[in-house]
Order: sequence, then C-alpha cells, then structure tokens
Amino acid sequence: MKRKLMLISPMLHQGGFERVCVTTARLLEPHFDITIVIFDSADIAYDVSGLHIVDIQMGVKRGVLGKAFNILKRSHRVRQLKKQLKPDVSYSFGPSANMVNAFSKTGKEKVWLGLRSYMDVRDKGKIKLFTKFADLIICCSKTIEIELKNKYKFNKTTTLYNPYDVKTIQRQAKDGKILIPWEEFDSQGREIRCLASMGREDDLKGFWHMLKVFSLVHSQIPEARLLILGEGSFEEYRKLAVELNISDEIYFAGMQRVPYRYLMKAEIYLLTSLTEGFPNALVEGMALGLAAVSTNCLTGPAEILLKNYESAPESKTASSEIYGDYGILLPPMTEEKDLDSGHILPEEELMAKVILKLLTNDDLLQKYQKAAMDRAQDFTYERYVQQILDLAASPVPSPTCEPPGNMIK
Repeated sequence: MKRKLMLISPMLHQGGFERVCVTTARLLEPHFDITIVIFDSADIAYDVSGLHIVDIQMGVKRGVLGKAFNILKRSHRVRQLKKQLKPDVSYSFGPSANMVNAFSKTGKEKVWLGLRSYMDVRDKGKIKLFTKFADLIICCSKTIEIELKNKYKFNKTTTLYNPYDVKTIQRQAKDGKILIPWEEFDSQGREIRCLASMGREDDLKGFWHMLKVFSLVHSQIPEARLLILGEGSFEEYRKLAVELNISDEIYFAGMQRVPYRYLMKAEIYLLTSLTEGFPNALVEGMALGLAAVSTNCLTGPAEILLKNYESAPESKTASSEIYGDYGILLPPMTEEKDLDSGHILPEEELMAKVILKLLTNDDLLQKYQKAAMDRAQDFTYERYVQQILDLAASPVPSPTCEPPGNMIK
C-alpha cells in the first residue's frame, strides 16, 4: 500500500512554489497516494488533470483580524482533512500554507514546512512558530538553511533544490511556432541579438533596472532586443520603455504556458531580482543554453552560478562582477524603485558592460552558454525524488506541543 502525502499550497496560479507543488505531485505519484490541498482554486495556471485536489474555498481576507481568523479557520479545516485522509507526510509551500500546516498538526503525520524565499527567514515571529511545530523545514537554498541554523538554532532542516525536467524543456522549446514583433535581421541587415527574462510583474523582480540596463546595451548594439515573459500588464514598464526610447525593441510576451519557445530566441538570460527563493526561470533559461547574467540577490543565484559557492566569501560582498563557473554574478541592485529614465545607477552600468562583453566576444558567450546547459543537468527529477523518499523514510517525531489550530472546535 502506498504511503499518503498531502501537499498544501494557497493557490496554483503562476509562481515558483506553485509550479514546484504540482511538479512534486506528478513526480511522486508512483510512490505516494497524493492529495493537494488549496485555499482557492481561482486562476489555476498549471495542468492538474488527474491530480486529487481539495479546494477548501477559504480565499484571502482583508485586515489583520480577518487574516488571523482566516488562518485559524483554514487550520481547523485542514486538520479535519488530515484526520480523514491520514497522510503520512504533509508538505506545505509558502508562508500562509506553512502556518496552516503547522497549526493543523495532528501528531500522526510528519509536518514539513517549505521556506521558498529569504524573506521568510526574516520574519522572526513566524519562524519561531514554525520551529515549534515543524518536524522538518525544507529550504530551497543552502543560504536559507544556513541562516535558519545560525540565527534560530534550528537543526531539523534540509535543502531541496527545485526539480527540472531538462529534456522536456528542451523538447518543448522546439515544439511549435511563436509570433514575436521582429524578424531575424533588423532593417540594416544586422542579425538580431536577443536577451530574455521571465517573471511576474512584481517589484521584487527589479524590472526597472533591467530596462535601464537594456537601454545602455541597445545604445551600443542597436540590433539588441529584450524579451520579457510573465504575468502582469507591465504598464509602468511600458511607459518607462517609451521614455528610454526602447519601446520598439522590447516585447512583453505575457504569461505563456510553454515559455521555452520564446526563451529559445535569446542568447542571454538576465535576472535583476532584489530577492529570490530559488530562481526557477534562471535554471530553465540555462537549460536552453542561455548564458546567465544575474544579480547576487538572496537567495539562489550564487549557488547556481558558482561552484563551491560556500567557500567563496567574496561572492557575498563583491562590488564588481564575478565570472563564475556557470554564469556571471553581479552585485545586488538597489532596492528602491526608480522609474526615472534619466537616472542610471553604477550597478546598471556594470550589468550593461558585462552584457556588451558577452555580445562582442563569441568565445566568452559560447563558453557560458555551454556551462549554463551543463549546470542545468545538476537539478534533475531523479535527485529530487530520491531525496524526498529518503526524508519520508525517517520515523515521525513525537509531538512537542499543541498547535493553536487544534484548539478550534
């Protein structure tokens, strides 16, 4: 008889941990009887056909009191589901799902809480609650795990990198045609040089930095183009592009169920995020052979682009670019949002300089394109599945205290 696994996610709309939740369910179907519990079924962006999904229909509430009461209501409902379904493991994705998973603990299941962003570690109140009720905290990067151990002295942790089906990514990239607003050559007969990035419209992605960087690149290489994929209207960025006089050279392609066909048009993948958990899109771009140019934000890029990054302390304090083993790492971008087209920062100039160097040095570009593709092979489905099976095989610890969700009758 298969063991039972409950996965808990607030929603399944487009996002990093939502993708990992659905992928986890697919990969572990041969090994577990799986139920995905969500709080709201609106805007499901992934193929969930054939998966057992329970929507408890308790979406977002406004206000501090409304949110707090909603957490307790969700916890009570999920605890009922746990008693009914008797999972061996309940594994949650994201802060709100972690709260519910912790507070709904019955003591019969292993409670795994997934930390998906460095921002999660900064919330001392939540972390203190999590460490009381968690049997295991699963971190998506080593940086997060180290912070958890050093800052909170909590050692029931592991790092589980996000899984990628590189072969499928590469196959889908070649499957079908797409429409983009430029030809293979520009009006002067120059071959188009495309840069790409992927992410939802969110200030944490630092897209204003990217547009300013691209404007500097385009001023030197007029045949350069920028492709941005992701959910959102990007209205303020479209306006910034007009002010930077690059609106005809940027294509906001929106959310695409199969984005890899678009990424294949590019030579370089750009990441200007202010913070990440583990940047899925960066690895996906690398799997398609795009040279990686990324800010050294917390967390993920340094672990992806540097070999033995833990023994390279200069990567954490570098004021200049680092030509790493698998890509190029740059200092973090300024966090303050700045839509002033006339204000260009030194870190934006530095990223533009690196991109120009790649675009004008074929040997260097090809070196990092090959390194990127090689690195993507390290994040396989097989490794991910085996690590989860090993974790699930360990015994269930005895409950240490009564979660607040258990007190609601």
